[in-house]
Amino acid sequence: MADVQPLRALHYDQSVVGSLSDVVAPPYDVIDAGQRAALVAKSPYNVVAVDLPQGEPDPYAAARELFDSWQRRGGLVRDGEPAIWAHTQDYSGPDGVARTRRGFFCRVRIEPYGPGKVRPHERTHPGPKEDRLRLTRATEADISPIFSLFSDPSNAAWSALAPATETSPWGEVTDGETTVHRIWRIGDPEAIAAVQAATAPAELLIADGHHRYETMQAYADEIGGDGEHRYILMCLVALEDPGLTVFPTHRLVRGLDDARREALEQALARDFEITDVSPGELTPAPGRGPLEIGLLDEGGARARLLRLKDQAIADAALPDRSPAYRELDTGVLETLILKNTLGFSDDDISHFNGMFYARDSEEAIAMVASGDYEAAFLMRPTPVEQVREVAAAGENMPPKSTYFFPKLLTGLLFNPLS
Repeated sequence: MADVQPLRALHYDQSVVGSLSDVVAPPYDVIDAGQRAALVAKSPYNVVAVDLPQGEPDPYAAARELFDSWQRRGGLVRDGEPAIWAHTQDYSGPDGVARTRRGFFCRVRIEPYGPGKVRPHERTHPGPKEDRLRLTRATEADISPIFSLFSDPSNAAWSALAPATETSPWGEVTDGETTVHRIWRIGDPEAIAAVQAATAPAELLIADGHHRYETMQAYADEIGGDGEHRYILMCLVALEDPGLTVFPTHRLVRGLDDARREALEQALARDFEITDVSPGELTPAPGRGPLEIGLLDEGGARARLLRLKDQAIADAALPDRSPAYRELDTGVLETLILKNTLGFSDDDISHFNGMFYARDSEEAIAMVASGDYEAAFLMRPTPVEQVREVAAAGENMPPKSTYFFPKLLTGLLFNPLS
């Protein structure tokens, strides 16, 4: 059972720091050096200065001093009473369709992965976890939220929060991708109890933030005992929410010598039905079933749609996997093509050795046309229900199997751990 609790949030005082738009930031792992500089220039309180710290000799000590100074100066204040925070995101996704995703911020007790509690859906690797652990030790706070999913067929949790969202929000931000983020503080005990009742039987599925969850689990065990460090900041969204969408992340590869190219062509001829298309027709239609992908190579001059001839090919290649995983496009591509044919290892795939990922088909096509990468595999989106089925089987998908859009902002709320 999920242990969902309201939180005494630490948050910006807008009368001190000014507009929230100047102090929030995208997730740390999508920010490059130029974006970081632009964010810091917007405000001396911008969260990126803590979330991606700099300073010699110890950037994490610099983050701690800065975070503490914001609290001493009143830029960050802590609520006296716990609350749930309703959250909406009005957005247009890569498909151009306008939607609203609805969720809420809360504290969730950290549990080991397992049935009935919290499940991951993607593999992680150690580098980002070590960085986040050092930052957590320094700040003694949960800086950015985890995005998780739960089943709520009757919409009971949001129904309890919805009346409050008919008033003016506590905060509103329009981000660089034109997504409008709004949050409302809800301290009403009856609404909080209704949310807890709706989530109590739920199994939580991490959509985005696996590294941070595992970091917080390590931190909680390091501190030991019970207390606020046993809870993590999450934004929960119902699996049934009409605004919940998943988009594909495309694969790019390089280092295709003659031997690899010959092996690839042999594998394609053996296992796939191949249709030559123009680059504009390269993105496969959404769906589920035998693997369907687009392949662009030869500097962008050759575009092909590939369809696995028979699901039995994937079943034979993945005999120890669940039926849901054997229909997972990213899993089948990884095994049949990236590993078995091109010779990539798990380490290569996790650490971008000869590989890269693009969340936009136009970007993927441009990176092949420019010569930066030699081939692009354009993917279908993974259906939400399939994500759930793979996780329920106790399996983790390959990295970047899902692209939940939009991202959550960092800096709307913080969760103190002491």
